[in-house]
Amino acid sequence: MIAFIFIGIFVMPILAIIFCINLVEIMKKIKHDQKTAGNTFWLTISFMLIVWTLAICASMGVN
Repeated sequence: MIAFIFIGIFVMPILAIIFCINLVEIMKKIKHDQKTAGNTFWLTISFMLIVWTLAICASMGVN
């Protein structure tokens, strides 16, 4: 469980940056009708890790 606290404190900002960059890239690619599979994969992975870490920390009662 200590790993989730570490991820929540130190890795979460990196995951948030990855999420935002991929979201912007997907929007640009949709505008120009380009393939978005790679960006969608990384967007999904970063979002999943963010939500999973928050859920585990919340279930442990970490404020």
